[in-house]
Amino acid sequence: MEIRHKIDKILGNTLVVIMSIMVLNVLWQVFTRFVVGTPSSFTDELARFLMIWVGVLGAAYISGRRMHVAIDLLPMRLNKDGQHKLKVFVNVIIIIFCLAAFIIGGFRLVYITYTLEQYSPALQIPLAAVYLVIPISGILIIFYKISDIINKQI
Repeated sequence: MEIRHKIDKILGNTLVVIMSIMVLNVLWQVFTRFVVGTPSSFTDELARFLMIWVGVLGAAYISGRRMHVAIDLLPMRLNKDGQHKLKVFVNVIIIIFCLAAFIIGGFRLVYITYTLEQYSPALQIPLAAVYLVIPISGILIIFYKISDIINKQI
């Protein structure tokens, strides 16, 4: 469990840093647009990429903290053993989805954009670096769900 707490702390701090950069970036955009009169050329694109990272990494963080939205109508009707089995089943489905969509699909997206040498128009960074957050988030969610199943914290 110690490694889980370290990952939580690193991921939480990373989200705070990304969110802080995004706020500063948007403030700079507003300042350059309304005070200077010529909007900055990179801020729109940077805000979009940071929002992608916050959204996808935030989903992994929330999943790890078990704070995601859940419908508990069916589990409340089951006994303790049935609730546990249902939660394990749901976590296995989440693991399968993350493996297929986030990790396999995400790595394919990263590979394709890397192979095609696609770069962002304003920042000129490889789009593969932007999309790399998808498989990273998938790995984190799978780690959290496997940890939940093993430690029976579901």
